[in-house]
Amino acid sequence: MRHHKAGKKLGRDSAHRKALYSNLTGSLIEHGRIKTTVAKAKAVKPVAERMITLGRRGDLAARRQALAFLRSNEIVHLLFAEVAQRFIDRPGGYTRIVKLGPRYGDSAEMVYLEFVDYVPPAPAAPRPRREEEDVEAEVPAGAGAAPGVTG
Repeated sequence: MRHHKAGKKLGRDSAHRKALYSNLTGSLIEHGRIKTTVAKAKAVKPVAERMITLGRRGDLAARRQALAFLRSNEIVHLLFAEVAQRFIDRPGGYTRIVKLGPRYGDSAEMVYLEFVDYVPPAPAAPRPRREEEDVEAEVPAGAGAAPGVTG
């Protein structure tokens, strides 16, 4: 029986599970939103919130604890410099889970794990074409065919 056994195993041994949590947390900090399964999101959410709390503390010991878990100087710097500063006045609840529906391949329930202040990037507006591009785009008929080949 699993009385008082907290957390999910996710079909992995402990080292693989720890690496999974570290990688997913680092991706969340880097991108602001990740697409994953419900079970993984529920397992990673408390870990990510703990890392943000360390970032809010901001002292050297907190930075070393975050680095020991995340294993990337760039991600830890991003956490302490940008992400934690956005949540400096928030007492907790930095992430949310948004359900997306089943995955096509195996019907696993998919979710977005994202920061509560996440704003999706706006789609890039098409840039206007210039006259030089119009001239280069026009290719004379037969210019692209190999010599001696008739179509």
